[in-house]
Amino acid sequence: MSCRRSTILLAGLCLLAVLSAQAESGLSADDLYTVHAPSRDGIGKTYFGREISQVMGHQGAAWLERRTRVVEETPDRVVEGMGLAPDAQVADIGAGTGYFTFRIAEAVPTGRVYAVDVQSEMLEVLHKRIERRAIANATPVLGAEDDPNLPSDSLDAVLLVDAYHEFAYPFEMMQGIRRALRPGGRVFLIEYRGEDPRIPIKPLHKMTQAQAITELEAVGLRWVETLDILPTQHFMVFEEPVEG
Repeated sequence: MSCRRSTILLAGLCLLAVLSAQAESGLSADDLYTVHAPSRDGIGKTYFGREISQVMGHQGAAWLERRTRVVEETPDRVVEGMGLAPDAQVADIGAGTGYFTFRIAEAVPTGRVYAVDVQSEMLEVLHKRIERRAIANATPVLGAEDDPNLPSDSLDAVLLVDAYHEFAYPFEMMQGIRRALRPGGRVFLIEYRGEDPRIPIKPLHKMTQAQAITELEAVGLRWVETLDILPTQHFMVFEEPVEG
């Protein structure tokens, strides 16, 4: 067994022990978190050993639209890797200015993309851009810190690009995403590779694959695969299990 597989297996066993104790004692989701003095880039709240990072505010909207991003993150490759059907119902969580929303909308001409963000200022920018481009199949959605505010059993796919590590309530937020997924629906998690110290991103804004698997499997999603298709980010695929 490889070291990577061993690490993931160990993390999974630890996770099962935590969730089993939670079920037996009646602990709430809040008991999965610990609070401490925040680090420079964190909020002082830890989830499965990972300190949650501060949110990039709407003041940083220009960073999302930087010209170099198309080379740094190859967004078209991300959307292509999702393998979306033309009529797919998709959510772009942490949509910001719509950098990925518009690409997804083009990929699902008879479907719909729900652009979710918790910052109303971001959604105002996005709404104006949707009107300016006359995009008919993109819908802005104001989410809450602990709920994406999406209809149950409605989505074929969810995209999370450099957003998950900022969730103040990752367990509750991912539960909400699971509720919105149809059986077999997929979550595509894109995060800068935390295993690689050469990537010039602040540590709290990166994630290791093992950590991501531990956290998303905590809400019942199943890790399918991690594709090596991006220059500096993980492209992780998770699935809502199909019963039976």
